[in-house]
Amino acid sequence: MGKPANLYAFESADELAKNLRAYVLDAQNESLQRHDIFRVAVSGGSLPKTLAKALLPAGNGSEKDTAKFDKWEIFYADERAVPLDHEDSNHRLVKEEWLDQIPKEMPQPTVFPIDVKYLNDTQELADQYEQTLVKQFASRDSVKLPMFDLLLLGCGPDGHTCSLFPGHELLRETTGWVLPIEDSPKPPAKRITLSLPVATHGIKIGFVATGAGKKDIMRKIFDSEEGHALPCGLVNDMAQDKVSWFTDTPAIEGVQFPSRRGLL
Repeated sequence: MGKPANLYAFESADELAKNLRAYVLDAQNESLQRHDIFRVAVSGGSLPKTLAKALLPAGNGSEKDTAKFDKWEIFYADERAVPLDHEDSNHRLVKEEWLDQIPKEMPQPTVFPIDVKYLNDTQELADQYEQTLVKQFASRDSVKLPMFDLLLLGCGPDGHTCSLFPGHELLRETTGWVLPIEDSPKPPAKRITLSLPVATHGIKIGFVATGAGKKDIMRKIFDSEEGHALPCGLVNDMAQDKVSWFTDTPAIEGVQFPSRRGLL
């Protein structure tokens, strides 16, 4: 049995952002040493705003503490089958709350949104996004699963992550990279999502979960047997100490699992 996931809790949003920055930039710097590119999968929700707070400004003078956005390739851990400018679009959210805040004179990341030509066919939408991953990571034949340098994920009040929902048949998928879902219990119903094997295969996996509204699901994920079957719990169990949670103290009120007060 490997080491369990890391649970970090912070007293303030500023402390969380500072520590999340250190975590992301460590992942970036390690990745650039490996292959001179930083491949990141991101979710929507409150995460993009937190990322903007953590990563902007991009640099504080030192090489180690600079976000080299021109080396970033950003993919979506899940996306809704809607136009890119739709209010439900994760791409729109990430763009407006984070990417558009990067000063225009700075190098910009490369972003891979869905192909909106396939919005009416979620299977084809998923297949096309999988082909995008194949092109960027290597041929499908030579790579069993894409290995993101970092996945940045959220946790829903039901324990879902990406668009992988509790008890859903997609959790049983073992080979696909990107999957369609047409019956999401959270609207909009039609989406695509990274599969559980891909979501747990990253070099580093970071969750951000904040606010008292998360304490019940956090207790379930970390302290209960049934929590191991929830999507977030499955990521914890399968990826173990590759997983780090960035939370605030209200989100872990009553959680018995040991938390730490930061990376720095």
